[in-house]
Amino acid sequence: MKTKKKWTRLLIPGLIFQSVMIGGGYGTGAEIAQYFGANGMVGGLLAALVTLIIWALLCAVTFEFSRVFKTFDYGSMMRQLLGKAGILYDVCYYIMMLIVLGVVNATAGSMISSLTGLSPWVGVIILSVGTILLVLRGTEAVEKVLSFWSYVLYAVYIIFLIAVFVKFGGNIGAEFAKGEVGDGWLSNGLTYAFYNLVVVPLVLYTVRDADSRKEAVASGLIAGIVGIIPGILLLLVMGCNMATVVAAETPVTVIFEMLNMKWLYVLFEIVLFGTLIETGTGFIKAVDDRIEVAVARRTKGDLPSWLRPLIVVAMTVIGVCVSTFGLTSLISKGYGTACWGFLILFALPMLTIGIYKIHKHSKTV
Repeated sequence: MKTKKKWTRLLIPGLIFQSVMIGGGYGTGAEIAQYFGANGMVGGLLAALVTLIIWALLCAVTFEFSRVFKTFDYGSMMRQLLGKAGILYDVCYYIMMLIVLGVVNATAGSMISSLTGLSPWVGVIILSVGTILLVLRGTEAVEKVLSFWSYVLYAVYIIFLIAVFVKFGGNIGAEFAKGEVGDGWLSNGLTYAFYNLVVVPLVLYTVRDADSRKEAVASGLIAGIVGIIPGILLLLVMGCNMATVVAAETPVTVIFEMLNMKWLYVLFEIVLFGTLIETGTGFIKAVDDRIEVAVARRTKGDLPSWLRPLIVVAMTVIGVCVSTFGLTSLISKGYGTACWGFLILFALPMLTIGIYKIHKHSKTV
């Protein structure tokens, strides 16, 4: 018997998808400026539309694949999709996880330091403890917390948007009137979509309650929409002074300086810190789920009670080490390779082999 209402089952995958993905990228605005804002307001919206379409399509197919074959962790999914070659996905995943955990820890440390003047270690400790506690609480707790924080994030983003429109609405309107469409809008939209491909397999546990193809596909399409909306909102507020904001290292900081609303900036940073915990949680939980399913498959038993805390703490400590010893820049040299890996090992196979297997399975039942 389903314990969740239908609208909840449809919406939760998108909320978790957005929660894990958003991390520091949306928060600083740097990624939105680079991939969307650099093409002008209209060009940026076109790039965002490209990203939305790819995310929605891939989420829809992946969620249906997971529903059909009951693969609610990325390890089982890749095993079903690619067979023994699925192990190659693990290599790409661990490279990306190291980068992401290093970045979120470094971001958390600098954020707390700049806001309070305390040691960056305070931010790292808060992030680490929050991530560990959340993962150890289990899947239902992760779903509830990440979903709730998504609502909070949306509320703050909307307040931010309203504040900017009230003060700089004329500037944003003028930016729209330019009708600027940069030459790179299509490639940037594709690049940004591929840049976040890793997140899709991390939220498979959210579709375990989907009971039909219609429901799985609908939740995937909604995920694409929910995931891109915060980026579109940030792009809109950048219209207050597009040239200056897009050129800034941290675009959001420039916008808040123009607004001169300290309370909203602090609120925004608090929400952003929460998204860092969400991102860390998403990546570590995926490893935990993958190991749990692998152990159950081989031993026909449950994961030993001591192993989950060990996995979670170990992954968290590794993330701290990456940020502390400056390995992020070194490891990030393999970032482009990892992104190509997700495209070649996950996205393309899912949209070809995955669709074929779904179709073949539907003819046998």
